[in-house]
Amino acid sequence: MPFWQTSNGNGNAASSSTTTTSSSSTSSSSMSSNNSNGNNGCQQNQSNQLGETRSSLYYSTNAVSFVTKSLLPTRRRLRLDPPNKLFFPYEPGKQVRSAIGIKNTCKYHVAFKFQTTAPKSCYMRPPGAILAPGESLTATVFKFVEPPENNERQLDQKSRVKFKIMSLKVKGEMEYVPEMFDEQKDQVAVEQILRVIFLDPECPSPALEKLKRQLAEAEAELEARKKPPEDAGPRVVNEGLVIDEWKERRERYLARQQVEVDSV
Repeated sequence: MPFWQTSNGNGNAASSSTTTTSSSSTSSSSMSSNNSNGNNGCQQNQSNQLGETRSSLYYSTNAVSFVTKSLLPTRRRLRLDPPNKLFFPYEPGKQVRSAIGIKNTCKYHVAFKFQTTAPKSCYMRPPGAILAPGESLTATVFKFVEPPENNERQLDQKSRVKFKIMSLKVKGEMEYVPEMFDEQKDQVAVEQILRVIFLDPECPSPALEKLKRQLAEAEAELEARKKPPEDAGPRVVNEGLVIDEWKERRERYLARQQVEVDSV
């Protein structure tokens, strides 16, 4: 075979080989690029899914925490005795009294305030106050008992009158003013809603005896608050040194008089 045919065949073969190699290289490059893009897309999708999972988990946790807190009972600042009732002797047409013990169980000062659904026929003494940590008092509640329409005793009748005790955390000792509850509404807590329970004054019962005892304690506390503070006496400084300004002034006066007499 002539040499030119041989050389042309080799050239075609070489050209074909070169073309095939180039095509394979291009295909490999394309596949590699597609694989790379696919991997990046998968990683991005996984990252987005992970972020969404964390976000949903965060909001779910917050929602569960909020629901849990809402279901938990509010921590009381005051201890009440009786805890949720006010006992009154049933005497129609008269003003009767009840009593309730209030104690601050916190480590800070707490203000409390009474409210009632019948302010025209009920009032409290005191209507509010500030209690130091561990301090307690007995409050008196006054109520006018409406006479029944048919002149029958209705001890079992449920009174529609209710009382509410609210509390507020305050900073140390200060003068009590009712306006502090309006100025800090977001910090006010409802301690308890008190229901009215009537007792037969002619029928002895433990509840009636306890009411009489609490009313006596309330009167004693009221009388104690009315008394002026006792004089603590002369002020003692250091080791038994008594400071009496009147005595010192008198001694200085006598000393000056003695000096004037000696000079004469």
